[in-house]
Amino acid sequence: MEVKSLFIIAISSIFINNFVLSRFLGICPYIGVSKKIDSAIGMGFAVVFVMTLASMATWLINNFLLKPSPSNLFYHLFSAKEPPDLMFLKTIAFILVIAALVQFVEMVIQKLSPGLYRSLGIYLPLITTNCAILGVTILNLDLNYSFIESIVHGFSAGVGFTLALILMAGIRERLELAPIPEALKGIPIAFIMAGLMSIAFLGFSGLKIG
Repeated sequence: MEVKSLFIIAISSIFINNFVLSRFLGICPYIGVSKKIDSAIGMGFAVVFVMTLASMATWLINNFLLKPSPSNLFYHLFSAKEPPDLMFLKTIAFILVIAALVQFVEMVIQKLSPGLYRSLGIYLPLITTNCAILGVTILNLDLNYSFIESIVHGFSAGVGFTLALILMAGIRERLELAPIPEALKGIPIAFIMAGLMSIAFLGFSGLKIG
C-alpha cells in the first residue's frame, strides 16, 4: 500500500470532501456545539476518536461476520455449506458499535472533565445518531477501502469535522460582539456563516492531489 494513496484519502476527507461542509453530514452538533471554542474542541476530539474506532470495528465486523466470504467466522464455527450473507444487518450492527463507543467516550469525559461534559450536554450522546459517523463507516465499504485505508479515512474525516467545528466556533465567538440585526442573531446567522464556509471550502474541489 502506497503512502501516497493514504495521503490522498486524508487530504480529500479533510478539505475536498469535508463531511460537514461538502457532504452536509453532522449538521446538528456542528451548529449546536459551535458556540464556544472549548466545547468545539472537546466535541471534535470525541468525534475523531469515535470515527476512527468505528471505522476499525465496522470493517472487521463487515469482513469477518457479515460479508459472505470464506473468511466469515460463522462459516467456520457452524461448518456451513456456504458462507452466510448477513449484509442486511449492516446498519443495525454499525449503529450498535457506534453506540457502544459513544457510551465509552461519554463515561470517560464525564469522569475526566465534568465541565466539558456539561457544556456538550445532549450533543455528546447524540453522536450515536450522528449521520457523519455512520456515513464514514458505510463509505469505507462503498469505496472498497482496506483496513488501513478505512482507519485513515475515519481519522481524517474526524479531523475535517473538528476543523469545521473550531472555525465555526471562532467565528461565532466574534459574532457575539458584532452589531448583528436582531432577526439574525443566534441560529440564523450561524446558518448563513455555515453556508459561506461551505462555499469557501468549495474552492478545494479543484485541488489536484492525484
